[in-house]
Amino acid sequence: MVVAAPFSTQAQIDLFAEKEEEVTDIVTATFKTTRVVNGHSIENVGKGILDFRILHRFGQFSDGAYNLFGLDQASIRLGLDYGITKNWMVGIGRSTFEKQYDAFTKVRILSQTTGGRQFPLSLSYAATVIYKSVKNPTTTYVPYQSDRLSYAHQLIIARKFGDYFSFQVTPTYFHYNLVQTQSTPNDFMSVGLASRIRISKRVNLTGEYYYRVNKLPNPDYKDALSIGFDIETGGHVFQLHMTNSTGMTERTFIHETTGEWGKGNIRFGFNVSRVFTIIKPKEFRNPAGL
Repeated sequence: MVVAAPFSTQAQIDLFAEKEEEVTDIVTATFKTTRVVNGHSIENVGKGILDFRILHRFGQFSDGAYNLFGLDQASIRLGLDYGITKNWMVGIGRSTFEKQYDAFTKVRILSQTTGGRQFPLSLSYAATVIYKSVKNPTTTYVPYQSDRLSYAHQLIIARKFGDYFSFQVTPTYFHYNLVQTQSTPNDFMSVGLASRIRISKRVNLTGEYYYRVNKLPNPDYKDALSIGFDIETGGHVFQLHMTNSTGMTERTFIHETTGEWGKGNIRFGFNVSRVFTIIKPKEFRNPAGL
């Protein structure tokens, strides 16, 4: 007994040391890029990285052969996203649809981790302001510039279930400064659902759906549903998808989508980006700091 006691104590010390040395890893690549299709994903661009993004939507399949099943038409959003820190990014964009301008900020609050300290999910907050600049028909009411503004606030909650599946929930609050009638509310709620399924090393199947909890009083507006593929090519992700949405801001694709899948009001589209390193990470700089 006298000999065994020191040995037992040493074994406990070694066991505690192993636990203390266990590394905590932050889970990455929950989604392959910063957008699922139209909406934000949990991902951010890296610190010092400028991402030039082109979001492109053709016309509806239901337009028929005369319009080459929508390929004769197009809506585009051009955007610039920048990573201020590894957890904070900002972006601006301009869409041809309704000549909308948008600006956003997205902040990572919590990260999913494994290893020594485990946390089951990631959490981000995104805020967007949208300015609708298209000229209104002539009426007796002359709108203020502020009437053209609308705002979105989103919590992005995501979890990566291994390498082959990720899931995301996005509760969204949206505010219109101006609505069409006095009885129409200015504030709306919706819930976005998104997923990623790995098909191969470079190809992932993605899906995105936004359910409107309360709706604008227009029966033509539908819930937005998009399905696509993310294809990784040489460090970049090329996204191909089908969607019933024309617009590419939270105002238009969440609350003002008019396409209906069952009637063939589906649009083929793609997202493509080109990244530029504005500020190199310290570990990649040479001793001269260049």
